[in-house]
Amino acid sequence: MTKRTRTILFIICVILFAVIAPLVVFYSQGYRFDFEIKKIVQTGAFYFKVLPRGVEIYLNGKLIKKTSVLTSSALIENLLPKSYEIQIKKEGYRFWQKNLEIKEKQVTEAKNIILFPENPKLEILIKNVGDFWFSPDGKKIVIYESAAASPPSSNWNLKLYELEKNIKSQLIQEKDIYLRGANLLNLEFSDDSKEIYLNIGMKEQEKNFVLELNKFPPILTERKISSISENVVASQSLNNKIYYLDNSGYVFKTDSSPDFFQKGTGLKINAKPFSVQPETEYKLRVFQDYIFLQEKKSLYLFDQDSESFEKFFDGISNLKISPDLNKLVFSSKSEIWILFLKDSDSPFLYQKGDKVFLTRISEKIDNIFWLNSYYLIFNSGSKIKIAEIDDRDGISIIEIAEFESPKIFWNKTDKKLYILSNGNLYSSTPLLPS
Repeated sequence: MTKRTRTILFIICVILFAVIAPLVVFYSQGYRFDFEIKKIVQTGAFYFKVLPRGVEIYLNGKLIKKTSVLTSSALIENLLPKSYEIQIKKEGYRFWQKNLEIKEKQVTEAKNIILFPENPKLEILIKNVGDFWFSPDGKKIVIYESAAASPPSSNWNLKLYELEKNIKSQLIQEKDIYLRGANLLNLEFSDDSKEIYLNIGMKEQEKNFVLELNKFPPILTERKISSISENVVASQSLNNKIYYLDNSGYVFKTDSSPDFFQKGTGLKINAKPFSVQPETEYKLRVFQDYIFLQEKKSLYLFDQDSESFEKFFDGISNLKISPDLNKLVFSSKSEIWILFLKDSDSPFLYQKGDKVFLTRISEKIDNIFWLNSYYLIFNSGSKIKIAEIDDRDGISIIEIAEFESPKIFWNKTDKKLYILSNGNLYSSTPLLPS
């Protein structure tokens, strides 16, 4: 090879290096040429976290990746900034679909995705059920049995069903309380799930009883309830504090004690009194530093700036806090809304106090529960549905079952749905994958 040839080859190599090296650097930094808009752009990425594990991820109809069986997540990089149609699939499960946008130098996340079984199995757990109540620990069910569909009724029985043992046992029946007839007006569990409190109507009077479940046989005793001052309209206890509304329209916060109603002391919350109407039902609902006052179907929220209760929502039928304590779901007969109690960056950016409309349903919404902090389960008419709260590109709502006049309960302990319909109590297989 002559000296001239070597010189030419050297010059060519230098030119190629000068051209290719910057391209390699730009490529490694995520720069690409977008032929659609005919300009150089920086790429972005998708990050998905999905349950169950081992799902397939499709972008614009093309299989791109599977999630890891260990972390259930996937990162898809070097994507041009634009909108992509995403489908996430797994055999035997409902698929998840959204159009999400990639922006330059950003990672678009969807890390709370759940694929639900296509055909969740529902089996009759107990027959001849008029009503049911779950214990707070999710391990016990009190069953109301009678000839009538629901209380109050005559000749009724209360039975205890222990889920872990699969055992049903007798608790109490109507004649154990009063031979001449007694109506069950209300039933509640104690916070520790060891007792149930009964409100019973007998002739023209009401009495309260406590039934100790950890005794065999269960022991029934009359329950003495501290008298409530005539000035107190509504109250709620939270974190060893008691909030109460008096008939002058002021809400107070005080230490929990048996005689706080008589003392009428505490920290006054609102400077401007709320107009309390006679013979009207009121409820106090306190979540963190949010204080709600419900008057019939109208919901008011305490505003710290004005130091008064301002109208928040009309037609309220449900109000429940999420498991992560960061969000409230509230609904009317046909609408579902979310209130953010804290700033949120997952699955989307919202600020504390944001009130977000989720969806409108054609049939009346009855019971609604948080499946987890990102999905809701509710029944609308005869249909039972699951809805996500990620409202990017609209929310996904799936129908999982249909029953006549259902009453539903989501048990977060065993992750099963319980449905009462036509005297039968059904239970599902676990709806949330582990």
